[in-house]
Amino acid sequence: MIDLRSDTVTKPTAGMWQAITEADLGDDVYGEDPSVNALEAEVAALFGHEAALFTPTGSMANQIALQLVTPRGSELLCDGDAHVVTYEVGAAAALGGISTRTWAAVGGDIDTDVVAAMIRPDGFHAVPTRAIAVEQTHNRRGGEVIPLATLQQLRNVADGAGLALHCDGARIWNAHVAARIPLATYGALFDTLSVCLSKGLGAPVGSLVVGSAERIAAGRVIRKRLGGGMRQAGVLAAAGRYAVAHHIDRLADDHARAARLGEALAPFDVVSGAVRTNIVALDLTHAALDAPSLGAAARAEGVLVSVLGPRIARLVTHLDLDDDAIDRAVEVLVRIFKG
Repeated sequence: MIDLRSDTVTKPTAGMWQAITEADLGDDVYGEDPSVNALEAEVAALFGHEAALFTPTGSMANQIALQLVTPRGSELLCDGDAHVVTYEVGAAAALGGISTRTWAAVGGDIDTDVVAAMIRPDGFHAVPTRAIAVEQTHNRRGGEVIPLATLQQLRNVADGAGLALHCDGARIWNAHVAARIPLATYGALFDTLSVCLSKGLGAPVGSLVVGSAERIAAGRVIRKRLGGGMRQAGVLAAAGRYAVAHHIDRLADDHARAARLGEALAPFDVVSGAVRTNIVALDLTHAALDAPSLGAAARAEGVLVSVLGPRIARLVTHLDLDDDAIDRAVEVLVRIFKG
């Protein structure tokens, strides 16, 4: 099967397996796993922050970060398609006691004037705004990269209102490669970041929360409370270290293959937005077939497509797909759309 559903489906490479089997191990709950400690230090340094915290999932990393910057009973602002309010089963409210309010997600950019106008100060019996969250790259907006200038404006808005700024950076590595923005430049804009190892970088498990030493120390307590304290987690951290060392620059290959898919499907007027990174968003509103029909037809020919709604589908390129796989996927998908 040619699996275009997500970049989470990758398997460890031979070099990653070797790193796993050779990992130095200890008890991470005691802070004694050398592989985990090294991963946390390396990733924190990449983003120019003091510390990082290894977590088993991206959702846990996001929720830890949100609790660090949004006290219980206060408000987080984000866009309506953000992962933190769309795909994390209400965790911000259920676990963090966080109220969320959203602006409309349009394309890959943000109207910072709209965000600024949404901020609620203390008083008047309203829920006070304490933080803003953005997603880079943006999953439901087709892997779009939020422009650096927009993020800098948003940082100014947050500073002016005394708010924290969080980045759901599950695919920030893709933004770094596509926009050629240093990771430390992104890191300097945010109080907290979550960064994922198990999507484009190809590790089997893991994300990290990045921030100040004080925040990360508090985050360790929250991680434990959420059940995220792991023991000999170095077997997972070693895979992440290998991914960070070897799989960032090669994301450009995924981007080129996604562009190839987008170009092949462009004549059918189904590609939603520009293909900037490794995600091709499909809007089938005006197509002859709906998303479930596309998914079934493609699966019958050995291609897996992510069906996100009645008329919304997604293709994602990743480490396990080479040029031959993309050529085969193009052949199948073009034939299906031609009918």
